[in-house]
Amino acid sequence: MENDKRHEEWYFQSDYDLETAFDMFKSGRFIYCIFMCHLSLEKALKGLLVKSKEEFPSKSHSLIYFVEKLELKMEDSNYEFLFSLNKISVPTRYPEDLRKLVTAYSKERTENILNRTKEIQLWIKQQ
Repeated sequence: MENDKRHEEWYFQSDYDLETAFDMFKSGRFIYCIFMCHLSLEKALKGLLVKSKEEFPSKSHSLIYFVEKLELKMEDSNYEFLFSLNKISVPTRYPEDLRKLVTAYSKERTENILNRTKEIQLWIKQQ
């Protein structure tokens, strides 16, 4: 793949993961929906890194790491959302107590995460 098009692959994968998040939400698999939200934003940020700095991203999964590396100026509420999503990504990936986790993320709470993810993903791709 040409170097000047590599960010498009990251964005494509981010879109794919966001669509998967919506499918997981529709099926009631809220924990996997949240996990896919994180993955979608991670790939969008990696795409922006490739696009803006022409740098291949590290294997980090930290959204905050990429926001800081990119020196993104974002609203505090969006930064706080990413910080929060970053914190819940590990438990959704490797839950210690899946039953407890499932009860912690209601349909409404998950829908809010999904909608915020969609907004922020679009914002990232517009940078």
